[in-house]
Amino acid sequence: MASAVELPEPHLDARLFGARRISALTDEALFERTGVRVAFTGRAGGESMGPFAELNLGAHVGDDPAIVAYNRELLLEALGAADAALVTANQVHGDDIVEVGSADARTLEKARARALRGADGILVDAPRVAALLCFADCVPVVIVSPTGRFAVAHAGWRGAVAGIAGKTARLVAARDAEALGCTAAEAAAACNAYLGPHIHAECFETDEDVRTWFSARFGDDVAPDERHVDLSRAVSRDLVLAGLDPARVVDAGVCTVCQSDEYFSYRASGGTCGRHGAIAVLQKG
Repeated sequence: MASAVELPEPHLDARLFGARRISALTDEALFERTGVRVAFTGRAGGESMGPFAELNLGAHVGDDPAIVAYNRELLLEALGAADAALVTANQVHGDDIVEVGSADARTLEKARARALRGADGILVDAPRVAALLCFADCVPVVIVSPTGRFAVAHAGWRGAVAGIAGKTARLVAARDAEALGCTAAEAAAACNAYLGPHIHAECFETDEDVRTWFSARFGDDVAPDERHVDLSRAVSRDLVLAGLDPARVVDAGVCTVCQSDEYFSYRASGGTCGRHGAIAVLQKG
């Protein structure tokens, strides 16, 4: 049976990491309690230039692949996880989740291959394995369980409507329930969820069909008027419907469009920009 600790209530604060002073939002109390480092990065601290400046972590946006790889190395080093194996994904705005249960070479090879075929969630149950997904307006979601198991999910509007956040939370809870001998409901209620910087309702203007889909799935209040959708409210509700305690779901409260000088924003840039990241890694165990 796996061991578990009671998680602190989730909280996100900005902190500078490493010699490069890379700024990221993190939960220091969570790290001290569990060894799981959660980080939502911004634009500053990397080597990319032009519209990708500076800490672009996305390999699919037209930036120099070697510089992107170096930026990722800089981030891992800054977080104190330079020796961690990195797993990323080809994000396709769906609801597929890749599981990584071990840091051995064969498991990592299979997980990476599957993730690159297309996935929007990565669940990790092993120390020194980092999961990284990339964003420029979509909602980054990180879920951490009391066992140190965690998942990173990408909730664009299509993924949010498809329920990627709730599906990821249910999978984490199911794996915890198996390991701890408790119910899935008990496991879900003990998890923390973190929503990183993303486009907020005042800037997320959509057509009527999109608003109708969100309202039908999550309730009318996720479409606050005839023009906009509140992704944070929708994703938070999806997590609560999956069994998470509302008090254990925290939103960074940062709009990427309004703060596009600090975070990459597809809408604010006109479609050409880098990607900031949501990353998690269990650094001890």
